[in-house]
Amino acid sequence: MSFSLDGKTAIITGAANGIGLEIARHFSDRGANVMLVDMDEEKLSAEADSIDGDGQNVRYFSGDLREKLTVANLLSATIDAFDSIDILINASRQVLPSNSLDEREDHFEELFQQNVLANLRVTQAVAKRMIAQAKDRPEQLTIGAVVNLSSIASERTTAGLLGYSVACAALNQMTRSLAVAFADQRIRVNAIAIGSVMSASLQARLKIEPEIRQATLSTTPLGRIAEAREVPETAQFLATDASSFITGQIITVDGGRSLIDPLEAAAH
Repeated sequence: MSFSLDGKTAIITGAANGIGLEIARHFSDRGANVMLVDMDEEKLSAEADSIDGDGQNVRYFSGDLREKLTVANLLSATIDAFDSIDILINASRQVLPSNSLDEREDHFEELFQQNVLANLRVTQAVAKRMIAQAKDRPEQLTIGAVVNLSSIASERTTAGLLGYSVACAALNQMTRSLAVAFADQRIRVNAIAIGSVMSASLQARLKIEPEIRQATLSTTPLGRIAEAREVPETAQFLATDASSFITGQIITVDGGRSLIDPLEAAAH
């Protein structure tokens, strides 16, 4: 089986920065057509220009994926640019602290909308397109792959991350459920649960609370915080035929942190 991305088309959300951007760069470098998606149009435009060496295989789309019309327009833009969709990377995430005693400050609905429902709606729309174009691909074992970006927060109990932790747990269960629902259509769905990775959210938090760096290091067996560029090859594995018989799995990329993580160390 092949790790090849050559000629494949991938929609990558959350691609203006952090892990989503690193995945977009990695996929483009390895021959994929890439549609970068985020809400920050200025940043998207700049990053698309920096990634696209020959001006052929990278496009960008800016919009709020919580809106149905935005999702429909994203699909139209991707088909217009590349004719088909083979891979969806749901890397758009929002991390906000929660006050568990105050519904105005728990951010539960906002985090659930962004991290779960938006990903679900995009996945449903993309899956329909994958199924429609599969009529021309009867010989393929897999007609499409979906990779969700989750977190070890889904299994950590941290009071200050109530909304985010619950959203990640829901995203993991959504991954498993869609994997079963889409299996007979030859669409695979998996997730990557990150921890101790220098995501955009962790980078922002370290600027405010630099003391959590040492707490993260001390609770990570490999003894370091990973760079965002250490995640894309896992995404490539799950998106290609190299993982053709893997679906519904949550692959953990955390330097061993989830094996020993104490309650007081926040997960990202």
